[in-house]
Amino acid sequence: MIKEQQKKVEIGTVKRQDILENQAKIVFLGIGSNLGIRKRNIEKAKFLLSEHNLDFLSVSSYYETPSWPDPRKPKFLNIILKLKCFYSPQELLKICKFIENQLGRKKAKKNAPRTCDLDIIDFNNLVSKKNSKINLPHKMMHKRNFVLFPLFEIQKNWIHPDKQIDVKTLISLLPDRDIRSIKQI
Repeated sequence: MIKEQQKKVEIGTVKRQDILENQAKIVFLGIGSNLGIRKRNIEKAKFLLSEHNLDFLSVSSYYETPSWPDPRKPKFLNIILKLKCFYSPQELLKICKFIENQLGRKKAKKNAPRTCDLDIIDFNNLVSKKNSKINLPHKMMHKRNFVLFPLFEIQKNWIHPDKQIDVKTLISLLPDRDIRSIKQI
């Protein structure tokens, strides 16, 4: 039996799975809502994520912020999740879009109010190439109070994979109005 297997390997008829392919990846995912019953929307999103075999390692508190760029729109409620994931970034993105649609998210203008927004903040410290279809880490996360504060809460030693700046320093670089406008719930 061993000789048969060895022969198949020698002639290339056996596919060897990439060792890293089946290893768990650590992912930070943001969930936000500013339409409907915001907390319930986020809890539903968490439930649907768990149904896709994503293991929650940490969940931040809820953080409320004014809507951006128009603070007259409904306030956002946001959390960050730390997950163990066996998907590729593209597969996880498809799951996130599917869940957003299940929770009633409609195509709308950029930054329009929404029932649910799921963003991959960091996928196993990967940095996307410039022309990639997915931006990793999330391209604006380092400027967003609603990402940085909950991220700091659950992973105080997190370092931006591309900028190589720790989360505490990123928070300190936020404008004062962004630091004052966020409220932990």
